[in-house]
Amino acid sequence: MDIPRFFNITESAHRIHNPFTPEKFATLGEALRLKSGDRVLDLGSGSGEMLCTWARDHGIVGTGIDMSSLFTAHARQRAEELGVAHQVNFIHGDASGYIADDKADVAACVGATWIGGGVAGTIELLARSLRTGGVILIGEPYWRQLPATEDIARKCLANSISDFLILPELLASFGKLGYDVVEMVLANQDGWDRYEAAKWLTMRRWLEKNPDDELADEIRSKLSTEPGRHAAYTREYLGWGVFALMPGISPGKT
Repeated sequence: MDIPRFFNITESAHRIHNPFTPEKFATLGEALRLKSGDRVLDLGSGSGEMLCTWARDHGIVGTGIDMSSLFTAHARQRAEELGVAHQVNFIHGDASGYIADDKADVAACVGATWIGGGVAGTIELLARSLRTGGVILIGEPYWRQLPATEDIARKCLANSISDFLILPELLASFGKLGYDVVEMVLANQDGWDRYEAAKWLTMRRWLEKNPDDELADEIRSKLSTEPGRHAAYTREYLGWGVFALMPGISPGKT
């Protein structure tokens, strides 16, 4: 079980596999008012930077699940580096359908909502691991500006314009699912650059070492086209954020 090898190669040097920066994760941890001992579940935990730094900075305990064996190994190494290996556990596996034995104070899926078949399904999955009064975190793209054509949407690596919503509509969609939006932290264009541009140096150095690999032609092609595509499309059209949700509460009810 693993993710496609292409992604293990192009993101092999990433600590964060989305447009957030360490500063944004620090802001998110502060915004959530995390306390020592809070339990955090992270589905699609990547290289573990969110859990590891929150364990260091806030004293949380947590579990992360990810399909990439490479990223999971990086997460375990990061936990050792930060001295928090006794607080966080990283599992190599399929997070689809994962339900924690111990209910979490924060249940997160930050940029991998395919795990639940989309936003609604992922929220439903996370809710099954959440304690009463806990918070769900969803990381999701949105349109900064609506593409004029489906071709532009595809150049943003979407299948169609309908894949994403503009930010006000995304926020409203959580309400329609029965949740209050209680916090949000948004990535910016610099964050997109760190996520996307960091791949280019990784690809270049990988090609030097692996010129005859079966993926060399594909990676050479991506290295040639991705800088221009990112600058013209992803950077201009796509936003990305993490949204904190709690089950909706009606006036007069507790």
